[in-house]
Amino acid sequence: MRATCLRDCLTELLRGGGQGYSRFCCPAQLTIVRSMTRSRSVRQRSKKKRVHALEVATERWKVVSKVLTVVDALKKEEEHVTPLKRLEILRPQLGLTKPHKVAHFVRRSPLLFEVCRDSRGVMWAGLSPQAEALVEEEARLLEEHSHTAAEYVTRLLMMSVDRRLAIDKIAHFRREMGLPHDFRTRWVHMFPEQFRVVRLEDGEYLELVSWNPNWAVTELEKKAAALTGDANANSNAGPPGELSLPFPMKFPPNFRSYYKFRGKVHHYVRKGNTEQFQKMAYLSPYAEARGLTPGSREFDKRAVAVMHEILNFMLEKRLVTDHLTHFRHEFVMPQKLMRLLLKHYGIFYVSERGKRFSVFLTESYDGTELIQKCPLVRWKEKVLQLTSYRGRIKNLGKFTELSDSEDYLFGNDDSSGGTDSILDVKSEDSDDIMDDGALADDAEMDLGDLSDCCVE
Repeated sequence: MRATCLRDCLTELLRGGGQGYSRFCCPAQLTIVRSMTRSRSVRQRSKKKRVHALEVATERWKVVSKVLTVVDALKKEEEHVTPLKRLEILRPQLGLTKPHKVAHFVRRSPLLFEVCRDSRGVMWAGLSPQAEALVEEEARLLEEHSHTAAEYVTRLLMMSVDRRLAIDKIAHFRREMGLPHDFRTRWVHMFPEQFRVVRLEDGEYLELVSWNPNWAVTELEKKAAALTGDANANSNAGPPGELSLPFPMKFPPNFRSYYKFRGKVHHYVRKGNTEQFQKMAYLSPYAEARGLTPGSREFDKRAVAVMHEILNFMLEKRLVTDHLTHFRHEFVMPQKLMRLLLKHYGIFYVSERGKRFSVFLTESYDGTELIQKCPLVRWKEKVLQLTSYRGRIKNLGKFTELSDSEDYLFGNDDSSGGTDSILDVKSEDSDDIMDDGALADDAEMDLGDLSDCCVE
């Protein structure tokens, strides 16, 4: 399709002798048309195989993230109080569109934020006593979690091809990994035996100081050792090499490996292909990967292992896919990363709620809940309980580009219900699953701006 579009554009230009050039983009912009086509293709594919429980979890974590954005802004102010007008700069981060204001968003959570008017008529916003207590609790939990976070950051450095990562890129993982707010200035210097800060021409990097062989053991290996009772499996005396452990796969209860189209059965997950993939040996994420051929089965399976390991480091076992694409070179992952995630449905789940996609590690969730919750995750749940969010997302069964918890952000949720009630979610047809063959094309899944078009 994209070849036909490009050919038609060029044909029209040649016929008009350049007169119709103003109706078209410049050649450099023709690549944007390709990404538009691919983006629509991604959305069509992903919405056909939604897991509603994980879509609900996506909405819940988005609400927490937006509330914490306001909390972090107020924490930087003296006495944790600021004029409401100053918070309007947070509008893009909160996903608010005009005429909706940050002031309305703040008023939606009176247990977290207090609003008052001074003698001059200026409206001020500040943290409530409950919020102040939560801020202190978070600081304590982050301090307790610092050694675990340092281990995970060190293991990221061990997986990287050059044993170093840009600090600006690690910043994308700050809240997901439980890194403290001052990790750029203080925290990065607290573990000199593990990593150090180096300045290069293009910025500051965190560089590995010493290799810990016991940390070059994947979380999948640790879980397998726990099941077999092998205490020595968690230590790695030699250099990391090939692994043959299968990846846990979890599908929704109503999932079927096929769907019917025009009277024919089309398989989404082919049993033979899945078994062959699971049995194939692959290189450990901590092993040297420079020699792998991009596009080969060995290359792709190692990329799955790297993704699996990174998601295990995250508090919620999920990440925004944009954060992962920043590390393609560092972790030797394919250019078409989204395609890989969608192809291995069952190991990963991609939620396309809103403009930014999220990827989940499916084995870590039971319905909408994490199976194992660390103290920082439970802290976030406390924050959620103090908001007016009640889990009623009216358009959860529909596809929408915005959908960053609109019902909560814009005041359309029904707060009369219970905190765990999801009444407006309908089950999807179990046969409405995309065929795996649909993922076999070479379309790059670029989620760029869809507002630009080649033809006016």
